[in-house]
Amino acid sequence: MHIQIDDKDFNLLIEYDQIKKRTRLIGIQLNVDYDNRVPVFVGVLNGSFVFLADLLKEVTISSEVTFVKVSSYDGDKNTGVIKKQVGLQMDLKDRDVIIVEDIVDSGATLRYIIDMIREQNPASVCVCTLLLKPKSLKEDIEEITYVGFEIPDEFVVGYGLDYKGLGRNLKDIYRAQYVPSET
Repeated sequence: MHIQIDDKDFNLLIEYDQIKKRTRLIGIQLNVDYDNRVPVFVGVLNGSFVFLADLLKEVTISSEVTFVKVSSYDGDKNTGVIKKQVGLQMDLKDRDVIIVEDIVDSGATLRYIIDMIREQNPASVCVCTLLLKPKSLKEDIEEITYVGFEIPDEFVVGYGLDYKGLGRNLKDIYRAQYVPSET
């Protein structure tokens, strides 16, 4: 399946049914791993909100939710400069924290968030991400515990991920179509 968003063409990468099944399995594992605990899910805005909402529908243990918002993207390019836009809104001291990401790319933004959370002395910190680009990682992030899908180093959109603010509402995930440049 092919779609166009603004000036880019995209092809289907992961169908919603696959996302739904994988999210259910992660939710089941979280229920087991955090049985008799009350973790705090920290959603990383804006991208994680769709995944986090679906994930929480699978979580049956008691839990709380809060959000942070940081950004390092301009369009489809990672600028490498991390800007905090919304900070943590609750005390995480002695709490089990599960950071929920839509995608882990270079890892720089995630490292920034983990360090920000660790300053509050939580009992534990782990990361649950829908997508992981292992070949793009420039940071060793041992906290990555739950991964929906490993994907190639390609720009993706849909299911919460955007291109120039568009495409978050797509239920499937699409990869940017590579167009060779003319030389």
